[in-house]
Amino acid sequence: MDSLIPVINKLQDAFALVESGSPIDLPQIVVIGSQSSGKSSVLENIVGKDFLPRGSGIVTRRPLVLQLINLPKRGDSKDDEKDFGEFLHKPKEKFYDFAEIRAEIERETDRLTGKNKGISHMAINLKVYSTRVLNLTLVDLPGITKVPIGDQPKDIEAQIRNMIFSYIEKSTTIILAVTAANTDLTNSDALQLAREVDPEGRRTIGVITKLDLMDKGTDALDMLMGRVVPLRLGYIGVVNRSQADINTKRSIESALEAERDFFASHPSYRNVASRCGTQFLAGSLSKILMNHIRDCIPEMKHKISGMIIKKNEELATLGDPRYDTSPGALLLNIINQFSSGFIEMIEGKANDEKAVEELYGGARIHYIFGEIFNRYIQSLGSLDGLTPFDIRTAVSNATGPKASLFVPEQAFELLARRQIARLREPAIQCVDLVYDELERIVNSVRPSDLKRFVVLKEEIVEAATNLLKTAREPTKEMINNICNMELAFINTSHPDFQIDKITSVIMQKRVQTQQAQQAPQNQVPAPNSYSNPAVKSSTMRPAATTQAQTAPAQGQDAGGFLGMFFGGQGANNSAAATRGGGGYDGYKNTSSPASRSGPQPVKLQQVPTTLSVSSIPAQKEFEIELLEGLLTAYFDIVRKNIQDGVPKATMYLMVNRCKSDMQNELVQRLYRESDFDRLLSESSDLVSRRRECKETLDLLGKAQTILNEIRDYSVPTNSRRY
Repeated sequence: MDSLIPVINKLQDAFALVESGSPIDLPQIVVIGSQSSGKSSVLENIVGKDFLPRGSGIVTRRPLVLQLINLPKRGDSKDDEKDFGEFLHKPKEKFYDFAEIRAEIERETDRLTGKNKGISHMAINLKVYSTRVLNLTLVDLPGITKVPIGDQPKDIEAQIRNMIFSYIEKSTTIILAVTAANTDLTNSDALQLAREVDPEGRRTIGVITKLDLMDKGTDALDMLMGRVVPLRLGYIGVVNRSQADINTKRSIESALEAERDFFASHPSYRNVASRCGTQFLAGSLSKILMNHIRDCIPEMKHKISGMIIKKNEELATLGDPRYDTSPGALLLNIINQFSSGFIEMIEGKANDEKAVEELYGGARIHYIFGEIFNRYIQSLGSLDGLTPFDIRTAVSNATGPKASLFVPEQAFELLARRQIARLREPAIQCVDLVYDELERIVNSVRPSDLKRFVVLKEEIVEAATNLLKTAREPTKEMINNICNMELAFINTSHPDFQIDKITSVIMQKRVQTQQAQQAPQNQVPAPNSYSNPAVKSSTMRPAATTQAQTAPAQGQDAGGFLGMFFGGQGANNSAAATRGGGGYDGYKNTSSPASRSGPQPVKLQQVPTTLSVSSIPAQKEFEIELLEGLLTAYFDIVRKNIQDGVPKATMYLMVNRCKSDMQNELVQRLYRESDFDRLLSESSDLVSRRRECKETLDLLGKAQTILNEIRDYSVPTNSRRY
């Protein structure tokens, strides 16, 4: 058990010079209290020497780690001459004059904090070797203050509180809360801070000072017995030297003797005298600390082992030049790792922690083909952007000055090319989306060794991106060619383009529609119902109209096949013939006044600059329906070709090419002996991180070795009862 405290002292020494602080929370006793609560006097009484700075305001402005180390007595009067102190920042210098120790504390404090009474978190480590001390380690913190004085920082209270909390909030810390007896214990600053981090009082021990300064007729027995603010570790009362004793340089030995007499003779404290005083406090703290260390050792060992594993993993990612092979071999290894990682991400073989959280690599490319490109292409309508008037205009233009008997093929091809051309832009955009995903993969592949070399990382990313760009242009050109091929030849002989079937379906619907419309036509027409020229003619020429309407119904003459194909065109022609037959009526009335007065001047209407179809005759509706059906069927064929050809061309010319050529491309661009030093240069930040990681590993290794020296630290089961 006696070896436990020196073990922690070794750990504190090992971690003291680390700027980032101790990597593990060491078990320790931290002394807190208000200014003038008697903290310094308590520590000096425990040590038995005057060595702490004194004065007004904040005297302790840096944490003081005080390690007390017991020296064996020689049995002569020169034991006191052996007492000395050592500072960790001056390891080879021994201070036998404790007044000089005080001066060194002041100098070291001013070195970091200056003369303005500021504070610093950097601790001062002091070892005191003496025959009159027990093995004990205490951390003295600045006294709690409320109001800044002089040129102290305005937030000095907040700074001190933050410093205190940074120590006492750790579960491995025992809190020594010092409170003067002549103040209200419930308002003790030290106990209030301790209660915030230790509300049940499990790791807080109270020290009541200045018991001799209480008003006559009063005592602090209720405080000492834990009746006011209960603490599991209890309270210990002490009597310190007065300011007059300090001024007259009264020896601490004399003060300790007076303290023993005070408790033994005081009517209120004589029954608890054996559990009061500085000697009992020192012995209790030593036992508390040893038991606390004993309880913390298993957790410390486990934590140190875990940290060593993590730090080794971190160091592996940072690399170690001592284990690097030749520069050429190292560069080739990194290129190979990058190329393999690129291929594995595309093929879905990468060991990525996010593999169950989101899509990555090749799965995202598949998503582009299936969910973005195909879905958009499928959403395009075959007749989007076309109106029946557009189709009628195209037919009229295709036939020229003649009226068409059948659907002109030129109009069909013109309209088909117009609709097919709409597939080009989404196909090109699909290539760009896949390119972006490949670029994303390039930026995601990070071999462990590549993190060390910033220049090499940038060069590899640039070379890989250039390869992607080189592969993108031929891919776009191929997809352009696929679209151009579809536009260059409208293959009406395609096996899936069944014109007869399309025509038959449309004709069947047309006949059914005409039959449904003929039933009401046999009835007496409503007044002013002259929308159809044939109907209008029938009112003027009953006999001729009857003949024209009965012929298509018989399906023999008058309209024949063309009448069925173009929706009653034969009937209209018959009506026109009937109207022509009666045309001689216009020439019989030659005796009109106008004719007798001579020929009238003729002036035709001017042809408009722009002509468009404003109406669609009924006999032309079938042409439009047939063209719409043919366009829909052929557009579906081309759409399937594009949906199948674009992913194939993209995979063949860009994705697979980048997979197969990545390693060769990187080697050709980067593997030059003259560039090895430039490419394999490490950043200063990485070098610094690796140095810190190694230092921490060394410290953890020392800590593990120190803890492994402990073989037997069992204590009696009743050792908790101090």
